[in-house]
Amino acid sequence: MSEKIKVGIIGTGNIGTDILMKLRRSDILECGIFTGRNPDSAGIAVADKLGVPTSIKSIKAIQDNPGCCDIVFDATSASVHMENIPILKDMGKFVIDMTPSRTGKMCVPVLNLEECLGEPDVNLVTCGGQATVPVAYAISRVHPETKYMEIVATIASKSAGAGTRDNIDEFTQTTRDALTEFTGIKNTKAIIVLNPAEPPITMHNTIYSLIDCPDMDRIRKSVHEMEQNIKKYVPGFKIVMEPVYENGRVTTILEVTGLGDYLPKYSGNLDIITCAAIEIAENYAKKKMAGGSFGKSYVI
Repeated sequence: MSEKIKVGIIGTGNIGTDILMKLRRSDILECGIFTGRNPDSAGIAVADKLGVPTSIKSIKAIQDNPGCCDIVFDATSASVHMENIPILKDMGKFVIDMTPSRTGKMCVPVLNLEECLGEPDVNLVTCGGQATVPVAYAISRVHPETKYMEIVATIASKSAGAGTRDNIDEFTQTTRDALTEFTGIKNTKAIIVLNPAEPPITMHNTIYSLIDCPDMDRIRKSVHEMEQNIKKYVPGFKIVMEPVYENGRVTTILEVTGLGDYLPKYSGNLDIITCAAIEIAENYAKKKMAGGSFGKSYVI
């Protein structure tokens, strides 16, 4: 493919830099600008070495050169994204929000990708949301009467950068909102645990579901199908303990191992959200290049 769709990345931290590295494998996307505010950012150094255009003017770099990109990954913070999104919308950019800002339509690619491609601002929920919401949905489609659902996302402390730490409250609220929105279960909770263990642990997520008389065979089949679909764009996603029923609740445990593009493989929490972002961007680019329409949602 000779021509690629250009993307811009705002935010030169761990998430922005990991997206940059993943773009190198894409047959349809290329980075037109990698911009932030910190001239000493390790990400800027990586981009410079790759020959990618860089800036320390943040969003103003895109304002000064609107043709540098059609798609923008905003990997800043929830508060900064709220400042950026009106500007980017006015410029007609398709924005993939990597922060827990909740300004745009929440997107979990395996559940509602097609619907989101027609939106100007797509929100990636959180890393915990990308990992657990599909499995929660897989359980709830078997038992929509589920009384309560809780997820606990445990990540290595070393994989939690400044953006993650600054947005802990937004993380828990946005993940909870996504659980309710996608499953229809009103009583939900989300918890994040930063584990300082050495060597660092791989991201683990536990999902607890209160269900009367659960059909475990159907639940396990539904969860397994969802796992296979997620693996298509997140190869390191794995159910490590299939759903089991004990003491009135169904417990499921999954882990996410990163691809090691920029971040260590234990940083599956960041890898799953960057993999989801690339999946969305590539599908948007394919439709744009084909001149296709952006249609209704589908749920696998």
